[in-house]
Amino acid sequence: MSASSGDAAQVWLEAQLPAMEEALAALVNVNSYTDNPAGGRAVGQQLVELFRLPGLVHELVPSVKFADHHVFRSTGNGAAPVALVGHLDTVFPPGVFEGYRVDGDKRRGPGVLDMKGGLVTVAWALKAVAQVAGLDAVAPVRVVVVADEEVGSPEGAPLLRRVLAGAGACLVFESGRANDALVTERKGTGSVTCRAHGKPAHAGNNYWDGANAIWALSRFVDRVQQLSDKGQGVTVNVGTFTGGTSKNTVPAQASADLDLRFPTAAARAALLEGVTKAMQDAAVPGTRLELEEKGGRLPMEKVAGTAELVKRYGALAVKVGLSGAEAPRQGGGSDGNTAAAMGIPTIDALGPRGQGFHTPDEHIDVGTLVPRAVALARFLLGE
Repeated sequence: MSASSGDAAQVWLEAQLPAMEEALAALVNVNSYTDNPAGGRAVGQQLVELFRLPGLVHELVPSVKFADHHVFRSTGNGAAPVALVGHLDTVFPPGVFEGYRVDGDKRRGPGVLDMKGGLVTVAWALKAVAQVAGLDAVAPVRVVVVADEEVGSPEGAPLLRRVLAGAGACLVFESGRANDALVTERKGTGSVTCRAHGKPAHAGNNYWDGANAIWALSRFVDRVQQLSDKGQGVTVNVGTFTGGTSKNTVPAQASADLDLRFPTAAARAALLEGVTKAMQDAAVPGTRLELEEKGGRLPMEKVAGTAELVKRYGALAVKVGLSGAEAPRQGGGSDGNTAAAMGIPTIDALGPRGQGFHTPDEHIDVGTLVPRAVALARFLLGE
């Protein structure tokens, strides 16, 4: 495509802010907490309408636990597909943080930043491309919107692996950072539960007949927390610890939940080995410990082609007044982790600029909605 197509898309988009904001308000005003599937389905129906474009085919992927997931595909011109990834769920249960509010240049509300603003960015960029060139004239797009990202994408990750296979690039429209920096690396995440099994006994009459599960688990906690390494970017957080039935009973059961973070796949393997050794070393006579790994995300690492993707998209971001710089590695994961682990060059945090995600201060700078859409439209048009 010529630069004139990008210029035409930008001119069209510059008149679209009222329509974009109207759509964003409608999305934000419907609660789509991950465990509120009815609300998530309602938001999904709004998205189906927003993405109803010539050349874009919709696939609804039902869920038995969450709201439905959505895939939108175009045939394109035969080039490698471009994946555009987002999620429709939020972290706020009904009644906790509700409603779309105008506050000067800011727009506030649950999901306005994380990440319904990003979904509006994608929808309007595709509308602009359809308007000035047609979706069949550009590289095929594969838009994936999952409904379970905030709980680790247990269904979304397999869907992404299916739909994104063969993609040449993946752009993720999570919360835009305060300085518009592009996210190219994220830590991997892991969730592990350790359970200790002991032997109950009366703490006064039969103390020596018992085996204290809490003591064994406490020994494990002390060991496993020491696996955190600030210099290596590895952290272990024992976030919950439960056990026992009463103070005068030797506890027969105890359990702890661990959050693991690691920068590379190699660091993940070493960390899991360390957790296993900590478990083996912690048991006291008469007790037994066991680990249950509950999934997580592989780290988002740079792959062949990431640098070129950053250079190309970053130049377009700068062209529309945003930043093309790279952010430091992020501690939280996203669906970009899944794409990068497939070997697909991936950049993230391409939604509108904002702050306060996962808090009642969540907001975006509304003036960045159009520039983000313009940058994506120009990218898809081949600039």
